[in-house]
Amino acid sequence: MARTLGVAVVGFGWMGRVHTQAYARVLHHFPLLGLRPHLVTVAEEVPGRAEEAAAQFGFASTTRDWREVAADPRVEAVSVTAPNFLHREIGVAMAEAGKHLWIEKPVGLGAGDARAVADAAARAGVQGTVGFNYRNAPAVEAARELIASAELGSVTHVRIRLFSDYAAHPESALTWRYERERGGSGVLGDLASHGVDLARYLLGDITALAADTAIFLPERARPTGATAGHARAVGGALGPVENEDYVSCLLRFASGARGVLEACRVSVGEQNAYGFEVHGTRGAVFWDFRRMNELGVSRGTAYQDQPVSRVYVGPGAGEYGAFQPGAANAMGYDDLKVIECHRFLRSIAEGTSHGATLTDAVHNATVLDAMTRSAESGAWVTLRP
Repeated sequence: MARTLGVAVVGFGWMGRVHTQAYARVLHHFPLLGLRPHLVTVAEEVPGRAEEAAAQFGFASTTRDWREVAADPRVEAVSVTAPNFLHREIGVAMAEAGKHLWIEKPVGLGAGDARAVADAAARAGVQGTVGFNYRNAPAVEAARELIASAELGSVTHVRIRLFSDYAAHPESALTWRYERERGGSGVLGDLASHGVDLARYLLGDITALAADTAIFLPERARPTGATAGHARAVGGALGPVENEDYVSCLLRFASGARGVLEACRVSVGEQNAYGFEVHGTRGAVFWDFRRMNELGVSRGTAYQDQPVSRVYVGPGAGEYGAFQPGAANAMGYDDLKVIECHRFLRSIAEGTSHGATLTDAVHNATVLDAMTRSAESGAWVTLRP
């Protein structure tokens, strides 16, 4: 029989809701997990929001102070889905209290924050899973295996794109996301962090990079009340956008491959246009998040005029079989978080890390910090192995 594990969620915006739904669903898809998550408490400082979460999802208690979660003996594992500037303080405190961590990227405002959380978790001997959810797509896992098998030959270059319009409206509210002190980087931490994780997951370590960034909407209106998601604000005082809307980056990998990563949060006409194109000496593989369960694959011996085939991934790819019985049955974004939840809980049950770890978060943040330095200096930045 599965052991009950007390879990808490700190921060109940959209991502807190996604984590909570994943806890509720995980045993439906992974019945042999061995742990049964029990929703103990939810912490949210916005008045009334925690109570609404408890009423909808069945949390046993609520609080407006996350410190009460750290002191709660009923809680063994915590989802940290609060704003970026709180990740370090909350993450370190929870780890020091002996709580396992499922924490959203980018784990703070820079590599120093991510390293502090990782070090605290290591000292406490707790597990840490990070929300790099796109690597959990079964098609992405299939692409990784294809690359590792050398069926594409030696990888020569990759292009990774993450375009979205969530901040494109000029009336988007000037929330913490656009401030250096509370949000840290802009599209770097929000979208490019996923691109860096995909790059490392597929091709290995990045050794050098050159980046350029830009702010295209320099002012936004300050909100007059609590906000959630990407709310609009009309009539508030204008304030400056302090972090980047756009980044482009050239990458060099330890393998010798080259890469281009581009991300933008103000791309009109683009909604979650995330994906990659990996080219090798004998073939290529293509993935688009909006067609999450498909791959474009080119392989063979023709080299020139070699066709691309559409491949629908099925139960043999990643965790697909836990959701659908046959290829071409759709999975969605929330399913990726259920997979992430399963890997988090499995890490706790087995005492061995599964999925994206806090070490991955440190590597990721180190690359993002290097992008910032490169954009400021206009020079290539070399990364230590």
